[in-house]
Amino acid sequence: MSKFKGILIEKDEAGYRAALQDIDESQLPEGDVTIRVALSTLNYKDALAITGRGPVVRRFPLVPGIDLVGTVEDSTHADYKAGDRVLLNGWGVGEVHWGGLAQMARLKGDWLVPLPAQFTPQQAMAIGTAGYTAMLCVLALERHGVTPDKGEILVTGAAGGVGSVAVSVLSKLGYSVVGVTGRPEEADYVKELGAAEVLDREAFSSPGKPLARERWAGAVDVVGSHTLANVCASTKYRGVVTACGLAGGMDFPSSVAPFILRGVTLAGVDSVMCPRADRLVAWQRLGTDLDISKLNLITNQIGLAEAIPMATQMLDGKLRGRVVVDVNA
Repeated sequence: MSKFKGILIEKDEAGYRAALQDIDESQLPEGDVTIRVALSTLNYKDALAITGRGPVVRRFPLVPGIDLVGTVEDSTHADYKAGDRVLLNGWGVGEVHWGGLAQMARLKGDWLVPLPAQFTPQQAMAIGTAGYTAMLCVLALERHGVTPDKGEILVTGAAGGVGSVAVSVLSKLGYSVVGVTGRPEEADYVKELGAAEVLDREAFSSPGKPLARERWAGAVDVVGSHTLANVCASTKYRGVVTACGLAGGMDFPSSVAPFILRGVTLAGVDSVMCPRADRLVAWQRLGTDLDISKLNLITNQIGLAEAIPMATQMLDGKLRGRVVVDVNA
């Protein structure tokens, strides 16, 4: 029986653990497309899964990794044949279905997207779920009428994966972007991505007033909790805040004041179960609206074994940008 390397998370009477193992191909879950994985990524959700710090994994054993890009080895799905290059983001992969942090994957073809011609596999993973989520946030701002002439756009977690791509895309589209980060040493990096100004996270992370001075025409928030509440409180009349993350907590200690007194819109953005048609639009827009030359600035690449120790560094806020994992290195 052929074997492949992968990170396997197990939970039993001995405890919760993640380890790099040799896995039998017979252990792969059900699916109509088998993929030889080239690259995956390390996202915040993957880091929670690997360390066990969050209740991400709901079936054991499980291979984490919410992203992957690779080549179809075998398919009974009408849309895919052997040799096709495909990518995947979300759909519960890495949570309830085996994911991309392994050399092989078996998935439902309906979850896949053909690798866009304008991206190499490495570029697609440098973007990954984080970049695709950032693009969904930009699309939500546009859908609600937030144009560059309306004013400044705030991006929290600006040195992280979603934030880095959001700053880059928004600045290329002509928006005046203000980034927020808890790491002052990353201010120059955020400005290099296109931010006009960088603010300290401390200004947003403590309890604030129900309404603050109006400043933001729109925002992309990956933090939640007090940060999201303070962003909403300081958003301009009829401004739009997109919420796509909970790095600071799942709570939302706010009031209705921004919504009923200023007409602020809070738009939730979900990338996991997002319909395929919306995914295709997001990837198409990334091909035109993301400065590909900035991906090298945003991206770190590691081998599969390095993903486990790096998960802790990610949760501790010590990493910038995107982490691409070469599962064959």
